[in-house]
Amino acid sequence: MSAIATDQSTARRGELPPRALRDLTGAYAITGRRWRDTLGSARELVTTLLSHPLVLARAEARLAREMARIALGRSRLRPAPEDERFVHPAWTDDPVFRRTLQGYLAWSQTLFEIIQALRLRPERRRRLLFAAEHLVAAAAPSNLFVTHPGFYTRARATRGGSIVAGLRHVLEDLRDHRGLPRQVDETAFRVGRNIAATEGAVIFRNDVFELIQYSPRTPEVDARPVLFVPPQINKYYVIDLAPEKSLVRYLLEAGQQVFTLSWRNPTAAQRDWGLETYVEAAADAIDIVRAIADDAPVKLVGACAGGTTATLALARLAAARAQDRVACLTLMVTVLDAPRAGRLSRVTDEAAIGTALARSAHAGVLDGADMARTFAWLRPDELVWHFVVNNYVLGRRPPAFDVLYWNSDTTRLPARLHADLLGIYRHNRLRDPGGLRIADTPIDLRAIDRDVFVVAGARDHITPWQTCYRAMQMFSRSNVRFVLGAAGHVQSMLCPPGDARARFFINDDYSLDPAAWRRGAREQTGSWWPAWVRWCEAHGGGPRPAPTAYGDERYEPIEPAPGRYVRQR
Repeated sequence: MSAIATDQSTARRGELPPRALRDLTGAYAITGRRWRDTLGSARELVTTLLSHPLVLARAEARLAREMARIALGRSRLRPAPEDERFVHPAWTDDPVFRRTLQGYLAWSQTLFEIIQALRLRPERRRRLLFAAEHLVAAAAPSNLFVTHPGFYTRARATRGGSIVAGLRHVLEDLRDHRGLPRQVDETAFRVGRNIAATEGAVIFRNDVFELIQYSPRTPEVDARPVLFVPPQINKYYVIDLAPEKSLVRYLLEAGQQVFTLSWRNPTAAQRDWGLETYVEAAADAIDIVRAIADDAPVKLVGACAGGTTATLALARLAAARAQDRVACLTLMVTVLDAPRAGRLSRVTDEAAIGTALARSAHAGVLDGADMARTFAWLRPDELVWHFVVNNYVLGRRPPAFDVLYWNSDTTRLPARLHADLLGIYRHNRLRDPGGLRIADTPIDLRAIDRDVFVVAGARDHITPWQTCYRAMQMFSRSNVRFVLGAAGHVQSMLCPPGDARARFFINDDYSLDPAAWRRGAREQTGSWWPAWVRWCEAHGGGPRPAPTAYGDERYEPIEPAPGRYVRQR
């Protein structure tokens, strides 16, 4: 309390409080590392271009001709129709802004053409393309107030209020958000009130997790319950956002019993919690849910790293000849080996991984906010510069969007879990039987004979869909099904019926490589949720009267959902 009072008193004197100074120093340190990395990539890009003078000269000649056409008003360059950065009418109608935009399009197009024309090793070409994408994204004229027509429109409409608001947002983000723009208006959401608000109760709690049981919404329920294993890097309620997109609520209304784990947010004191800790926690949750459901097998569902955890828990049960405790397995945006495609593969070289491991080992944890910033820079146009324009250039508040709020509500990973997960992805330890051991049990995914339903996202920049598809192929003895959502990492999971934009792709030939599978896939409009519920029902145990109380004699309700752990910051 005294520290807060001191911060408030120093703020009233017009000074930054000590805590804000520490945060601001950290922001500059992180921003400095980011710019050092970017400048290093830019230097490599420039050096490479200068080492190919003939290719560079030809490209410069083409660029000069296009710039002449732009100056004379004869250029036909236009942004892509789906490029939301340049929707203001002035980008087309005003000659100054139109020429500014066309000049940007001309040189950025030339840059990519040069890189493609160079004779380079594939790894180096990918690295240079990644650097070029960042350079092009940062240099867009929409990012700077002087060259964005909307800046002047907003300034006139607000009588200068947007300028003041934009400057305030810059200073607040430097102080409180480590130099990156806020993606969401966090004041619009309250956990347990308008998000993570489905009725339920915590029926079990230990040092690692809480187990939540949700209240049934139908007179009868499926005898075999659904158990969610959420990712460890974010809070569990990605499956329970606003009511209209809550997967939990949808399952309850479809007559399913639903349980979920809610992970504790670890500190450096839990630095030695590894995969074994979390796999054993998932196994404990399976046993608790079965005890409450009269020993019925559970329909196990895992998302992202929680999907890896759920898979390992099932593989361990298979090794113990006890996988009859699980009726089926669903994996959402889950990778089980190293990504070979997508943006993530471009930045997961040995140097980057070594640096990340060293940082988490030193701190005892991997800060989820740091990981969120890394993922944001994988898609800078959408997750960084879009908010620079909205918050700073146009002086608007960040949007009140529940998915972005959940994304900002990060947790920490224990250092050992971080190392264990990277070990799986770096060395493909799940590809070879016994390549990974959990509590001295060799893991062999081929021993799993439960049916598996896999969901991936076509625009996923965190878990590339091709890698999720190959994970599905690893269950060679199972009856598998693969669905490719058309959206990104989270939105492919959150696909409620009634969304006019929702669509997904299916193809029953899983012997194909990812590219061939995608070429032969059929597009389906609407949500994949109804088909998945029918799949769950096919693996169910038939109807039974809905329970009238939470838990049982051994596992009694502790407190209402969403519980204590989800509120930890």
